[in-house]
Amino acid sequence: MQIDLRILRFDPERDEKQHWERYSVESQPMDRVLDLLHRVKWENDARLTFRRSCAHGVCGSDAMMINGRNRLACKIRVDQLGRKISVAPLPGLPVIKDLVVDMDGFFDKYRSVMPFLVAEDTPPDDAERLQTQAERERYDDTTKCILCGACTSSCPSFWAQDSYVGPAAIVNAHRFIFDSRDDAAGERLEILADKDGVWRCRTIFNCVDACPRGINITRAILEVSSAAVERRR
Repeated sequence: MQIDLRILRFDPERDEKQHWERYSVESQPMDRVLDLLHRVKWENDARLTFRRSCAHGVCGSDAMMINGRNRLACKIRVDQLGRKISVAPLPGLPVIKDLVVDMDGFFDKYRSVMPFLVAEDTPPDDAERLQTQAERERYDDTTKCILCGACTSSCPSFWAQDSYVGPAAIVNAHRFIFDSRDDAAGERLEILADKDGVWRCRTIFNCVDACPRGINITRAILEVSSAAVERRR
């Protein structure tokens, strides 16, 4: 089957602004959008630029806007989209070239929430920091984040105010705030109890729709905001 594939292109060395280019690409129904992009790059235009790595929905590097929604190009199939497919870079982030966006600010915000375990006690050499099954399940959902940026770049609050820390950073803070082994929940909550932290979320749920891992991001944000309120009482 022939696919009418439109790609939003931009080469800073050639173009003044972004523009759409159209390609007719041969495809099978179970091909993924990533397969189509590879065919364009290999057979039509080697200058086409996009990120990809594992191609199995784990690395998160090929997040882009596909038919108007943020998705992973390696997960969404042609049979789920139809014969007309449009591909554009993630919105709300500076475009470097074609489908590649600048993620430096995104990762700066991720690092700002201390996304690592802080444990003051040192267990004996032959011991581990144990948890009950219920304690582990408390934050299980937010361990699934692959830092693709699909949620943050789908958020109208982020579009309106790019200083907003964003859903992905809050999700990764949640993962440690509710970890029974961690001792830095208070520090993270102090960081997020800010005008550009959890309070800027408007519960629009775009982030939930965009997440390729099925994380209930809005619920995680509300749980962090509730914890911030409780801490200040």
